[in-house]
Amino acid sequence: MTQDELKALVGRAALQYVVPGELVGVGTGSTVNHFIDALATMKERIKGAVSSSVASTARLRGHGIAVLEASEVERLPVYVDGADEIDGTGCMIKGGGAALTREKIVADLAERFVCIADESKRVPVLGGFALPVEVIAMAAPRLVRRFAALGGTARLRPGVVTDNGHPLLDVSGLAITDPLALEAEISQWPGVVTVGIFARHRASVCLLGTAQGVQTLVF
Repeated sequence: MTQDELKALVGRAALQYVVPGELVGVGTGSTVNHFIDALATMKERIKGAVSSSVASTARLRGHGIAVLEASEVERLPVYVDGADEIDGTGCMIKGGGAALTREKIVADLAERFVCIADESKRVPVLGGFALPVEVIAMAAPRLVRRFAALGGTARLRPGVVTDNGHPLLDVSGLAITDPLALEAEISQWPGVVTVGIFARHRASVCLLGTAQGVQTLVF
């Protein structure tokens, strides 16, 4: 199967985790787009969705699915989203689509994080994919130097601002052997809005699209 077919496969498989009569948290990206399309087949059985990006909101509403703001919701049974990388403990790098802050906010509302990805996203150690970090613009040069001190090379993503209006740094060259500790450290740096390490909000389940079908990983 092609990579797109694998994404469609896990998008459909994620429907089993949607709780009838409840809201569902919906992430961002090409794999999630397949989940949104699949979710449309059962839209009469859910209250609606809470979305992590403008793009996902538009796609959900295009299917006639009601979208609530995260600020209106106290809890979600499940949040379904993709990942740029996921390791053997369910920790992830996210933010390739520039929605990492809103993704982390919605994930924080959810009782369960279901990651949907093709098998190319599974890695032994995070860091092969450049780590996205949403930052305040005036702090960017200082943060570039701080990442250099850790052995990373940080570059502003050209022409990109988040839905929150902030620039993004992409940091390459890091081997993230302790995701939780590094997430905690970077999050404390002045000027960092959100770091794209999802360790505190790691996946509880990953549906991995493989040539043999959907592989379910439970963490």
